[in-house]
Amino acid sequence: MTISLYDVSVGSFLQTVSGVECVLKKGAEFAEANGINPDTYVGLKVHESMLPMLFQIVCIPLHSIQAIRGVEEGVFSPPKELQQTDYAGLQKIVSGTKEALKDITSKHVNSLAGKPVIFKMGDLEIPFTAENFIMSFSLPNLNFHAATAYDLLRSEGVPLEKVDFLGKMRVGF
Repeated sequence: MTISLYDVSVGSFLQTVSGVECVLKKGAEFAEANGINPDTYVGLKVHESMLPMLFQIVCIPLHSIQAIRGVEEGVFSPPKELQQTDYAGLQKIVSGTKEALKDITSKHVNSLAGKPVIFKMGDLEIPFTAENFIMSFSLPNLNFHAATAYDLLRSEGVPLEKVDFLGKMRVGF
């Protein structure tokens, strides 16, 4: 079986995004059951030198749906500002990302194979092909931010398991 660019990108993005959606849902349920304001989770940090939960979640659409848009346009740049939101807003960001990813067709993504993409941040420019951008930049970044969000909630006592993080796996023969 040959794995397509769609399988590697959108297929993997959907799995991770559905995992983050589950993790955030369990975070909200835990907060409600324990009289915790879930908005306190938005500013959580693993370490003082790291960006908060807000940033981790904002990076979910950045390294999935916006990564596909970057491949389409040939240029990918991170946002310059973070829009502030509450915990419910974080959940909407993730569910909106999932819905947007579902609308992307395999035919369209596979037609982007081999396309050049430039990662641009300030004066820094890194050239990629679509495949290398997805596999060596977007997927690792998406997984990093998803795992960090999981870790932040887990450190607050939210009863998460690895299966929550894994999302909807693509199983079968």
